[in-house]
Amino acid sequence: MEIVFYGHACFGIKTKKARIIIDPYEEQLGAKLPPLKADIVAVTHNHFDHNFVAAVAGPEKGIAPKVINGPGEYEIQGLEIEGVASYHDDKQGAERGPNTIYLFNAEGIKVCHLGDLGQSALTDEQLEKLSLVDVLMVPVGGHFCLDAKRAVTVINQIEPKIIIPMHYQEDWLKGIEFDSLDKFIQEIGMDYGTLDVLRLSASDIPEEERKLIILKKQ
Repeated sequence: MEIVFYGHACFGIKTKKARIIIDPYEEQLGAKLPPLKADIVAVTHNHFDHNFVAAVAGPEKGIAPKVINGPGEYEIQGLEIEGVASYHDDKQGAERGPNTIYLFNAEGIKVCHLGDLGQSALTDEQLEKLSLVDVLMVPVGGHFCLDAKRAVTVINQIEPKIIIPMHYQEDWLKGIEFDSLDKFIQEIGMDYGTLDVLRLSASDIPEEERKLIILKKQ
């Protein structure tokens, strides 16, 4: 499996069976996505910086990617995907609406993308669905989603093996501000590694030690 970060909350996951793009954003955010192809596009919520499905071409000419946009259980090209209902704010969606957490199960690895989660803590029902997560993509920039402190709370609830922060301040963002990545790193108090691409097999998942990985924007 390969995991690539395209900035903000947009990731690519490549497995032996399928390519996935999560939360593609519109150029008005401040940068244009590179040419992307995927079998599956997952959208966590319908805001312009997360739902620009038109930026992603299908796997072949004339074949569009399959789009998933909401809670439910999906099986596409041998991939098991579960969308878990959650909220974009701490008031049960009253301020910013719903958010879908996605859990991708492929090649013996469970990858979780929290989207723009705004809840200060996950419910028991949500945690039951998110048990045994290996890789967690977690928003840390605050303002519209989890800030550093609340992100650490949620990380400790889920207990993933590998943490990848997202949705923090980046130089290219226009008209929008988040807390810095450094603030989260200081809050979580972990050493970290920086990579262009995270390449994983099930045997690479640490059994006990938790890892913090910073992915560079591609």
